[in-house]
Amino acid sequence: MRFKGLDLNLLVALDALMTERNLTAAARKINLSQPAMSAAVSRLRSYFRDELFAMRGRELVPTSRAEGLAAPVREALMQIQLSIIAQEAFDPAQSNRRFRIGLSDSMTVVFFRNVVERVAREAPAVSFELVALADEHDELLRRGDLDFVILPELFMSSAHPRVALFEERLVCVGCCTNGQLLRPLTFDRYMSMGHVAVKLGGTRKAAIEETFLLGLGLNRRIDILVQSFSMIPPLLAGTSRIGTIPLRLVKHFQRTTPLRIADLPQPFPTFTEAVQWPVLHNSDPESTWMREILLQEAARMASAREECSIICASKQADTDGDFARSV
Repeated sequence: MRFKGLDLNLLVALDALMTERNLTAAARKINLSQPAMSAAVSRLRSYFRDELFAMRGRELVPTSRAEGLAAPVREALMQIQLSIIAQEAFDPAQSNRRFRIGLSDSMTVVFFRNVVERVAREAPAVSFELVALADEHDELLRRGDLDFVILPELFMSSAHPRVALFEERLVCVGCCTNGQLLRPLTFDRYMSMGHVAVKLGGTRKAAIEETFLLGLGLNRRIDILVQSFSMIPPLLAGTSRIGTIPLRLVKHFQRTTPLRIADLPQPFPTFTEAVQWPVLHNSDPESTWMREILLQEAARMASAREECSIICASKQADTDGDFARSV
């Protein structure tokens, strides 16, 4: 079909070429033969009067014209898919949707595993691809390469809709033998102690506590940099180093690793974990269903934590009372 001289099928080919950056892989993605894809490239070049791609080995390197076309073409195709192509009524139990989600190892361990367990019961054919948070997650959402990102709200842009999941706070953690954590931690001691810290993403973006300190013009002593929060606790064992980790993740590791928790000496801000999705997915029934699952599981987890806090406080009060009566 042609629209003002353009065969609209070529836009599907262009989108596949921009996504895969390889002629064979792009052809396979849209069920074309390699000669047919080569012909599509030739016709695209003729229509747009631009080379669009150069070859570097087996990789297709887009020109600036192709880069400029990529986003509007992807958005147009997504809009057609979500708004025009007729869809059957959504039934989670029959869906075989694969959701591609960007999130940290921390959120995978303390939160998303609950989502996976629930979805396995309610929609057994639904699957997930969990990917490390990329620095360009906003662009990946815009292109539809991610269905959701889950990360601290302060790192999200305003270009896509989002909703809060739950509040989290940071704590200082060390080996159970770390004597420096037996007494209240002063700010000077916190800054001078050796830290195991996290740098996230391809450009090694600073984590929340580092962002906060850098905002104050402060630099702590970092002995070891790691790629994920889950790598911190094993590297604290038998040392006097400390780490700064979300409290829920520390509680998870305490089940198997002897750790000592200390309150941070500086009023580090609490932060909000949130979920964000492409604006074009607002009316997608499958995306809507998954958002409801995420919100419900977040509320359940927050409620369970409150109940645990009440029980722990009650037990502590009983213990304090027993101690007082024995004196």
